[in-house]
Amino acid sequence: MKHRLLMTALSTCAVLTFAASSYAADKAQEFVDKAAAGGMFEVESSKIAQGKAQDHAVKDFAQKMINDHGAANAKLETIAGEQKLKVPAGTDAAHKSDLDALNTGKDSFDKSYVQMQRDAHVDAVKLFEGYAKDGDNAQLKTFAQETLPTLKMHQEMIEKIASGTNDKSSGTSSTTPAVSTSDTNNPAAPVPGANSFTEAQAKSRIQDAGFANVSALTKDDKGIWRGTAEKDGKQVTVALDFQGNVVAGAQ
Repeated sequence: MKHRLLMTALSTCAVLTFAASSYAADKAQEFVDKAAAGGMFEVESSKIAQGKAQDHAVKDFAQKMINDHGAANAKLETIAGEQKLKVPAGTDAAHKSDLDALNTGKDSFDKSYVQMQRDAHVDAVKLFEGYAKDGDNAQLKTFAQETLPTLKMHQEMIEKIASGTNDKSSGTSSTTPAVSTSDTNNPAAPVPGANSFTEAQAKSRIQDAGFANVSALTKDDKGIWRGTAEKDGKQVTVALDFQGNVVAGAQ
């Protein structure tokens, strides 16, 4: 009798353990599915925008989406593979419908693309915030935490474009998103604004722009990271704004 009770208890524990692990895997897989679908939409819709958008700020934003989400998608795929999770081969039906609308729509392309990006980033921030807080897979949770500041930065950028604060006549303004490279900057940089870069991310972005020995980074009351660095053997002051623009000698 005791033997049967023991076996029953062990069987029950095994079932509960299996159920718990399956639930955890399902939650992780759901995050991968949604994050991958959204990320692929960002890249594909932005590739369309590169060819069809009229506004310079929209084109710049689209290029940044291709760069940033392309990198995030690759990182997600690597982590998912390590965790034995499947990455969907393409985006989901809802996003495919949006891509079709961008390709064939007769309405203003820029307006449609901007609104889709606004909606997509609301969804992305909500998804990543939730998983960063309550995620069941440690590696994916870290990925969500590290990616979230960039998503929030994107969200702020697209909201500024949508608000119509860009100078339409010149195609650039203090709010024009920039592609962050060592030789491509917004002429108005460094641009004040809520900065989602962490200190580590700011340092990495400045180093990627060709600077070495980045130090003494502090974020001022305008949201601009400022510090010192070396370039071409000389020590210079350096600044990084919320758009990712890196500027040497900025005051």
